[in-house]
Amino acid sequence: MDAIKPLPQVTSFSASVFSFLDDRFRDAGDLSHSPGLVAELRTEISELDQRLAGLNRQLESGLASYASFSDRVGGLFFEVNAKLAHLSSSSSTCVPRSPSDGGNEETTTEHVAGEELPSLAKEVAQVESVRAYVETALKLDTLVGDIEDAVMSSMNKNLRTSRSSGFEEVRLHAIKTLKTTEEILNSVARRHPRWARLVSAVDHRVDRALAMMRPQAISDYRALLSSLGWPPQISTLTSASPDSKSEDVHNPLFTMEGSLKSQYCGNFHALCSLQGLQLQRKSRQLGSHKGENVLFHQPLWAIEELVNPLTVASQKHFTKWSEKPEFIFELVFKITKDYVDSMDELLQPLVDEAKLAGYSCREEWVSAMVSSLSLYLVKEIFPIYVGQLSEATESDLRSEAKVSWLHLIDLMISFDKRVQSLVSQSGILSLQEDGNLLRISSLSVFCDRPDWLDLWAEIELDERLVKFKAEIDYDRNWTVKVQDELISTSNVYRPPIISSIFLQHLSSIIERSKSVPAIYLRARFLRLAAAPTIQKFLDCVLLRCQEAEGLTALTENNDLVKVSNSINAGHYIESVLEEWSEDVFFLEMGTGQHDPQEIPGVENFTEPSEGIFGDEFEKLEKFRLEWINKLSVVVLRGFDARTRDYIKNRKQWQEKKDKEWTVSRTLVGALDYLQGKTSIIEENLNKADFTAMWRSLASEIDRLFFNSILMANVKFSNDGVERFKGDMEVLYGVFRAWCVRPEGFFPKLSEGLTLLKMEEKQVKDGLSRGAKWLRENGVRYLSETEAKKVAKSRVFS
Repeated sequence: MDAIKPLPQVTSFSASVFSFLDDRFRDAGDLSHSPGLVAELRTEISELDQRLAGLNRQLESGLASYASFSDRVGGLFFEVNAKLAHLSSSSSTCVPRSPSDGGNEETTTEHVAGEELPSLAKEVAQVESVRAYVETALKLDTLVGDIEDAVMSSMNKNLRTSRSSGFEEVRLHAIKTLKTTEEILNSVARRHPRWARLVSAVDHRVDRALAMMRPQAISDYRALLSSLGWPPQISTLTSASPDSKSEDVHNPLFTMEGSLKSQYCGNFHALCSLQGLQLQRKSRQLGSHKGENVLFHQPLWAIEELVNPLTVASQKHFTKWSEKPEFIFELVFKITKDYVDSMDELLQPLVDEAKLAGYSCREEWVSAMVSSLSLYLVKEIFPIYVGQLSEATESDLRSEAKVSWLHLIDLMISFDKRVQSLVSQSGILSLQEDGNLLRISSLSVFCDRPDWLDLWAEIELDERLVKFKAEIDYDRNWTVKVQDELISTSNVYRPPIISSIFLQHLSSIIERSKSVPAIYLRARFLRLAAAPTIQKFLDCVLLRCQEAEGLTALTENNDLVKVSNSINAGHYIESVLEEWSEDVFFLEMGTGQHDPQEIPGVENFTEPSEGIFGDEFEKLEKFRLEWINKLSVVVLRGFDARTRDYIKNRKQWQEKKDKEWTVSRTLVGALDYLQGKTSIIEENLNKADFTAMWRSLASEIDRLFFNSILMANVKFSNDGVERFKGDMEVLYGVFRAWCVRPEGFFPKLSEGLTLLKMEEKQVKDGLSRGAKWLRENGVRYLSETEAKKVAKSRVFS
């Protein structure tokens, strides 16, 4: 029988032993559990002995492997030493015997240096490379072994249930060893690309260890959150106002103290360190494919674990609010706002300590909350609204479904603006970058469902066109001019009120598109909603012009006013679109970031200079130029009809001039008509387009009179020249109100008169000199043939 061993002295107990005994034996009643404790300790000792035996076997295997490598390296060094000794002996025996043998000695030395040294240098380099490889392999093997041991220890049930500080120390040691291993692998991958198999083998073992370590770390983190009382009761959040932070909101992250707080911070830091390590590994593994692979932003694991239980708890309330989505958005925003400060004050320092670069806890918290909301919208809310639209057959039901859809979009836009304001308060995130906006925008649901975006654009377009149609049918909107001193372009183009109303609808669509978080989605939305709206406006102004032309062929003054107002409206919208095309918001849509899924029936623009509304701009410009020309043609047609008698009276140019009349009687009516029509157009048409119109009209009148009178073989006497000169002066006078030298816009008539007023000898001598003489006398628009024909029409007395 074994002798009973005496108990050790109490003074020899360590602090950990005292702590262990105090936890197990709190009172006399706990002594009855001592047999079970002894059995548990013996089991744990047995397991530790087995692990120790395994470690000893692993150590023996490592030593044997090292011995094998050592023997190989020793053999290589022995060979090198032998060859070096042989080289030394060869050099020493090459002593010069006589001057006649000097050439043989030099030849021998050169032979040895030329053939032996390069091969020796190569072998030495090989030995050094093998030595470095062996040392690196052994070091990595040792580190990976420590990692695997630490991972197995951290998963030991007895070690975990004891809740001792040793468990956390083991995990931190594993993470530290992982970082050291990654640093070595990174150096090897960069300096020794031929050691790819070694790196791959180590990566395989490390990945296997991480595959066990990460789930266990997350599981421990979840259990710790549960013990902290996370998530808090949602009912306490719904009672407070969503627009102001509640002072009595329970935040377990702020109330934890002592060892519990230290334990939570340790767990959070460990998760962040693991994630940072994984990002480093992926960056290294994809380092050879930069430009082909892009590391997408990975959500922060620790923050996701905070949000997930909140999401589950919130969805119990969401199911009751499927017909009141505004409550869903309010609840999510309130939760996000109430806990965002704890992200900055408590968790951000831990992320910085873990050296997880590029991460903001505030941003990650908001992003995770928005992502959970977006996921719920995709799964539960949007399918209901899409179903209502597809199932609605009656116009009233479909109208209600559209209103509900637009209301949901309004809620999403408002929610996005509020949560983005929470992020922008940190001053870290740039909201101008598409990637950042996608992560904190509920409208990012359209990235995966562009068909829903198309449906939204269709509804938005229908809604705007219905409202705009009522404004179009009100005639007063087409006659009253926009009077806004703040808008300089309104004074230039003198647009009717309808153009301002249209811009309000168009601007509303564009403002809503700015909430869409991706450039190509904004462009898609604008092409589907805004571009057809512009086309509808163009159709309206074109229809009004065509109606005026069809009724009276634009002979009535009211029709001229109607067309002038339509041109003003179109030119004003054209100028606004041109101004918008220089805005950054529209310019970035022309940088090549286009929709990966082209829209059937909608052509995509290819040149940045064209802009998103390039086609519509060109159509408006074409409409304007076409109808300016029609106004000119209409006035010319009426003027031509009234000058037929004047043109046909060929004898008047040989008759004496009537001193009582400064202008021919048959021309008075035509000039009065010309002045009346141009005055009406001037009064209603904007200045730029009116200038283009009267210049075109002057050019046509110049061509009409020149061809019908000066080129019609008419004979001019001296009095006839004076009569024609006086008539033309009066004609020029009609246009003098808009320019200083109107005769410059009647080049052929002016130069024809110049030739008619010349003396007979001057004309004959000059024409014989040809085109050069014509240029010297200011005749540039008439050809030599035309000039001779005008000269022949002159009759000298």
